[in-house]
Amino acid sequence: MSSSSGDLLADRRYEWGAGALKDHDFEGAADLFQQVIEIAPQWAAAHLSLGDALMGLGDPAGAQIAWGHAARLDPSGVLGAALKIAASGAGRAPASAPREYVRALFDEYAPRFDQHLREKLSYRGPELILSAIERACQITGREFWFDRALDLGCGTGLMAAQLWKRVDSMNGCDLSPVMIEGAQLSGKYSNLSVADVCDYLVSQGENSSDLVVAADVFVYIGDLEHILAESARVVEPGGLFAFSVQRGEGAEWSLGPDLRYAHSRAYIARLASEYGFTIAVLDDASTRKDAGVEVPGLVAILSRA
Repeated sequence: MSSSSGDLLADRRYEWGAGALKDHDFEGAADLFQQVIEIAPQWAAAHLSLGDALMGLGDPAGAQIAWGHAARLDPSGVLGAALKIAASGAGRAPASAPREYVRALFDEYAPRFDQHLREKLSYRGPELILSAIERACQITGREFWFDRALDLGCGTGLMAAQLWKRVDSMNGCDLSPVMIEGAQLSGKYSNLSVADVCDYLVSQGENSSDLVVAADVFVYIGDLEHILAESARVVEPGGLFAFSVQRGEGAEWSLGPDLRYAHSRAYIARLASEYGFTIAVLDDASTRKDAGVEVPGLVAILSRA
C-alpha cells in the first residue's frame, strides 16, 4: 500500500528501511526512513513507517507524531495511520476502519489469503459458525436449511464452501474487487457485489433473507449498531444472523494494537435485544491464532423474533 515516492533514491532507501523494520532493526529503520523523508517529505508511507520504527524503539510520542504526518498526507486513510494513532492510545478510535484501508489491505492479501489463513493462522471461523448455526436450528426448532442467504464480507468464499449444501441461493459482498474475483471462481454464489457491508445491507429488501452471515468481518468495524439495525430489517422472522467477533472485555467495543476491533459479550447481547433478536448461541470461540496464540473470540447466532 506504500506505492512510490517518485524518487528512485528515496524508494531504494525505503526498501532498505522496510527490510530493517522486518528484521526488528528499529534504529536502522528509523534512520533510513528519516533519510527518505528528507528526500521526499510529502510521502505518507515514509512517515507511517518511521512511526512504526519509533514505536519499536519505545518512543510512542515520536511514533504518534510521525503517524500524524502520515494521516495528514493520506486523507483517504488507505494507510491506516489514524488507526495506529488510536490503537496507541493517543486518540479516539474511529467507528470502523477506513474503507480504502480495508479494500487495499485485502486486494493485496487476496492471492495468498486462503493458504495464509489456514496454514499460518489456523483459521476455522467458517467451520465454527456452521456448527453454531446447526445448533441454533436445533434450539429454535427450524430446519437446517436456508432459502436466501447473504454472506457479508465474503472474501474468497470460505464461508460459502461450508454453507452451500445448506442453502438454495447465496449472495455475497466484499469491499475488495480481488477477493470478489476469488469468490466468483468458487462457483458457490448466485450473485456477488463489490460493496461495503452496511451499504449492501441497506440495498436489500425487508425480510428478504432467512440467513445473514459474517465470518470475522467485524474485526474491521467497531460500532455495530447500524449493522444490527439493518440486519433486523433484512432477516425475516425466524431467520438467523450468524457472525464471529474478536472478544473484548470492559468497553462495548475497542480497537486493539493489532488494528482489529474487539466486542464484548454484553454489547452483543444489548444490540440483539434492542433490535428484535433473541440469542440462540453466544459462545466463546477462537477462530484463529496470532503468533501461535489463540485469539479470544465469540460466535453469535441471533434469531429474528
